[in-house]
Amino acid sequence: MKSTLSPERTELKERWSEFKVTNSKTRIRDAAKELNTTEAELVATGIGENVTLLAGDFRELIKEIGSLGHVMALTRNDHVVHERKGVYEKISFNNHVGLVLGEDIDLRLFLGDWKFGFAVSENDRHSLQFFNSFGDATHKIYLTEKSNKEAYDALVTKYSAPDQDINLVISEKTTKPAESETVADIDQAAFQAEWLALKDTHDFFTLLRKYNLTRKQALRNAPEGYAYRITPESMKPVFEAASEEQLPIMVFVSNPNCIQIHTGTINKIFVMGPWLNIMDPEFNLHLRQDAIDEAWVVRKPTEDGVVTGIELIDREGTMFNQFFGKRKPGIPELPEWPALIEKSVSRL
Repeated sequence: MKSTLSPERTELKERWSEFKVTNSKTRIRDAAKELNTTEAELVATGIGENVTLLAGDFRELIKEIGSLGHVMALTRNDHVVHERKGVYEKISFNNHVGLVLGEDIDLRLFLGDWKFGFAVSENDRHSLQFFNSFGDATHKIYLTEKSNKEAYDALVTKYSAPDQDINLVISEKTTKPAESETVADIDQAAFQAEWLALKDTHDFFTLLRKYNLTRKQALRNAPEGYAYRITPESMKPVFEAASEEQLPIMVFVSNPNCIQIHTGTINKIFVMGPWLNIMDPEFNLHLRQDAIDEAWVVRKPTEDGVVTGIELIDREGTMFNQFFGKRKPGIPELPEWPALIEKSVSRL
């Protein structure tokens, strides 16, 4: 079904086409900022040509992604892109919170604000792309050479919106106030005691809310030896040591609508411009090193022993990337992981 573009979308489509001629390597997320629009609105300019607007319950759609077979899952935020190939397996939902717990594709989905969905075909590359009410990408799924294209076509047909002519209504973001690094009126002894009494890493979020602390504030008030700053440049030596030792690690990348996790070894590591990259056959990571305002090594007690992580925080105070040694509930972390950190990082 053909889409009739509004004058506004027609004008944006023309600007987008012109932009791509001279900026062919610019990622669409960055292009949207330069064009003073959103990524969802740029994608929507292709409706009726190479883009199909999707509708329906996205939870039901996600439950059928396993039929596509081997695909590439992509989750990103402003500073890091996480791409993991595999099959969507063990998919479940509790209201709008979803889990994908396959051996390769490991996701936490928060579908409360998955507002727009599109099927996109470009240069023989086919994908399903989802965006929130602000027009930011929440999660994308790309076919690979091993995928079931017939299943993809059937899925697009099933969830195609009856009306392809709608104009997207994008919500406006509120400006996030600057975070203070100092804390007033905190009972530091009580906070540290509760930190040391943690039973699960997930309980850390509850602890921050209880004491009304930002991430940076919490880390600055950690018990002695449980959080220390490292240089942002430490990440490359950590990656290289993990590769050399073939130590399996866990790489978490999140945005407000999705968390994507890679568990396994890493191999090919290189820097290109501001990007620190992992480029393996089934897993890619692209990390903007210049976006790291603070990097921390953080230790949290659990019922399985202390869990050691590296947390990267941007200038707005948002933690956007986390790294751990491979572990599962009930299994202590690999002792080689904290040892690797200790010898690889540079403390501040």
